[in-house]
Amino acid sequence: MVELKSVRDREKMRRAGRVVAEVLQLLRDAVRPGLTTRELDVIADREIRRRGGIPVFKGYHGYPASVCVSVNEEVVHGIPGSRVIRNGDLVSIDLGATVDGFVGDAALSVFAGHPPDERAVELLRVTEEALYRGIDAAKPGNRLGDIGYAVQQHVESHGFSVVRDFVGHGIGRQMHEDPQVPNYGHPGRGMLLKPGLAIAIEPMVNMGHWAVEVLEDGWTAVTRDKSLSAHFEHTIFIGEDGPEILTAIS
Repeated sequence: MVELKSVRDREKMRRAGRVVAEVLQLLRDAVRPGLTTRELDVIADREIRRRGGIPVFKGYHGYPASVCVSVNEEVVHGIPGSRVIRNGDLVSIDLGATVDGFVGDAALSVFAGHPPDERAVELLRVTEEALYRGIDAAKPGNRLGDIGYAVQQHVESHGFSVVRDFVGHGIGRQMHEDPQVPNYGHPGRGMLLKPGLAIAIEPMVNMGHWAVEVLEDGWTAVTRDKSLSAHFEHTIFIGEDGPEILTAIS
């Protein structure tokens, strides 16, 4: 069942989104060669709690950390640990927090040090652009398929591929609510978008083929062909006048 949010709900979601945005910016700025992925988790946990939030990822279906850190061919759900980030690594950070009963969720990708090549830089640029193409399509009167189509068309026009196995989602009192929000699809199809709908749009884009597999840890998803993958995400609220980004980073 899809729950439409009230104006009061939106204000609470703004607070959660602000916490996520602030902490995600700190994490982005902290990424550097020589840092371990566990150190990013320590920062995430501390800074979310310092702002009055609760790390929503920690303990979610048994997930052991407060942030997901996925490196290079890792697409999503990378578990922070002893891995040392190297110069040129592509680091994707996915973060969620609960504040006053509502959840914010966002992700970004960044290079540690110098990017390996121009094609990798293009992958990040196109993935972030695709996120905003999807957001622009998330307006009342459109349908879910319009969001996925906007993302997919932009990605594939640059020779990259959209992951099918993981999609965006509704969000509110829970991190994952209905509806699912694929990053691919056909225009004019799917659920009608109405004011009050809160969703997380999150393109995961591979340099090679879209196929992924999950490692033995049960969480970390990697590209099957070991190509690079990038990930960007925002929580948005669809209002009468269109989408509002609740997790915008200044």
